[in-house]
Amino acid sequence: MNTFTILGTSAKSVPSKTRIILHVDMDSFYSSVEVRDNSQLKGQPVVVGSDPKNGAGRGVVSTCSYEAREFGIRSGMPVSKAYKLCPDAVFLPVNMSLYKEVSKQIMEILREFTDRFQQVSVDEAYLDVSMQVGDHAAASKFAQNIKDEILLREGITCSIGVAPNKLVAKIASDFQKPDGLTVVKPEDVVDFLTPLPVSRIPGIGKKTADILKSMDVETIWDLAAYDVQLLLERFGKFGIKMHQMARGIDKAEVEERGDVKSISNEDTFDEDTADPFVIGQVLDSLAKSVHVSLMKNKFLFKTITLKVRFEDFSTYTRARSLRVYGSDIDLIKVTVKDLMREFMGKGKFRLLGVGVSNFEKVDGKQKLITDFL
Repeated sequence: MNTFTILGTSAKSVPSKTRIILHVDMDSFYSSVEVRDNSQLKGQPVVVGSDPKNGAGRGVVSTCSYEAREFGIRSGMPVSKAYKLCPDAVFLPVNMSLYKEVSKQIMEILREFTDRFQQVSVDEAYLDVSMQVGDHAAASKFAQNIKDEILLREGITCSIGVAPNKLVAKIASDFQKPDGLTVVKPEDVVDFLTPLPVSRIPGIGKKTADILKSMDVETIWDLAAYDVQLLLERFGKFGIKMHQMARGIDKAEVEERGDVKSISNEDTFDEDTADPFVIGQVLDSLAKSVHVSLMKNKFLFKTITLKVRFEDFSTYTRARSLRVYGSDIDLIKVTVKDLMREFMGKGKFRLLGVGVSNFEKVDGKQKLITDFL
């Protein structure tokens, strides 16, 4: 399906005085690559993740084809549930080396279109094309050229949102997936956003949406019209951020990431918990994930950070700096668990995060500790 939607018209033909941002999002990326490389999978429900083990698997779905989504399968779903929804689906393991290679090729294509580029994940990126096109009609043709080029050279489709800022562009790219193209002019932002459910706003997940619903806030219009002071009292600073996003406000620039300043990972629980065993397991998993990134970047670290968010959305961070640079995964695990002691017994946790920073690049005389691999 190739869906093309333009909201509004324009008659400019010179470089735009307002920003024109594109958000490019590959359609069901992992499964699309698998189908591309195996034509026998075309039209079948394809699930990429861990082995379902006939419904007893403990992993999760990384992504799935749109045919699989018709059975109710979604990313992040337990693979055991996905198997029950569609036992005849084709379940494939994650082939990250393949996906990263395809991603690299796609990002190189995108860089050919503008020097204002920001990759944000393996399958999505922002482009600022304000200097390349003068109006949104030209921007739509520009975006279509990108879609055509990716399809021609990599054999998979993407969806693109075109808007005056990154926030609206991201929401627009998801508006008519797959193979969609949605263009939103500045004067049409409010009309575009207001009828949508609040869950369309990045960062508002199911739990936050459920809380907002209990406050009679279901659409982006409801959120934009809500008393910001009450949102602040309920959600803290994130309440203010939500209110701004609901009004289509986003001043973030499209800029390529420079030197890595920190590495972190966080996990939001399906159900808020105060179980010490579960908390310990999650902290260990987060520490391992962070340590893997450290090894790949060949960094030593000096600062370790813990992030906690309680069920009432109150959020705290604690950090500890070492006397010397380190690389040991056990040092990360022990430190974050020690920092965690301050918060145990004070309520249930919604989210935990682990991070490291204050880096030093490893040279030939230093040795990384990689025994855990």
